[in-house]
Amino acid sequence: MRDIQKEILENLDRIEEQYQVKILHAVESGSRAWGFASPDSDYDVRFIYMHRPEEYLRIDPAKDVIEWQLDEVLDINGWDLKKAMLAYGKGNPNIMEWANSPVIYRTSEEWARLKTAVLHYFSQKAALCHYYGTAKSTYKGFLTGDQIRYKKYFYALRPLLCCKWIERYHSAPPVEFSKLMALFDGTDPALDKTLQSGIEDLLIRKSATEEKDLNPHIPVIIDFIRSECERQKKVSDAAPDDRSYDFTELNEVFRALLGY
Repeated sequence: MRDIQKEILENLDRIEEQYQVKILHAVESGSRAWGFASPDSDYDVRFIYMHRPEEYLRIDPAKDVIEWQLDEVLDINGWDLKKAMLAYGKGNPNIMEWANSPVIYRTSEEWARLKTAVLHYFSQKAALCHYYGTAKSTYKGFLTGDQIRYKKYFYALRPLLCCKWIERYHSAPPVEFSKLMALFDGTDPALDKTLQSGIEDLLIRKSATEEKDLNPHIPVIIDFIRSECERQKKVSDAAPDDRSYDFTELNEVFRALLGY
């Protein structure tokens, strides 16, 4: 039997050796981190790496992405430190989730220092627009037919619940879907017991079906996705721009990590 954890760690070692970099933080970023993996789900490994300091003092730009592996089991790629920090400074929700993933393959003291800074750059506007956009594109692209893949339901449900989390708590939503389900506490009429039961049943069904399997719609879920997408369009449009645009703190941490 394959030891996937061991394979991932061995791949990270090979990446460091081949590219002469240090991996600061490596996590799971897909459905296995979200908590609704199918039996055949792959492993989406994402990492942030740092070159030697002198590599950041060159005239010709160095490659800032390592695309290591993509097959049916492992999807491994990473971002250079500077690229990642620029994204954090803009409140990029995708890479914000790397900072909060519950599945950590490797981390470092450098990352601990960096994480303290990057979490200050969370933007409600950027996150709302991102999660609404993800839900909308999933709905239009995959959920309008007579039969659908259960996986695609979650690619709309999770971002819509993330939007609701941001509306309620004004903070970065948790990565785990189970924690987002805490929103079903009776205070939001849109998140009623019928919808909750439908989602809980869907989680059970998905865990036992292949990702490519086609299934009939679950009315209570598709109705929520349709109506909430319409509502979140208005919410995201109306949200004030709270992105920082001040990279002072990130610049200080970047220089410190490079030894300046």
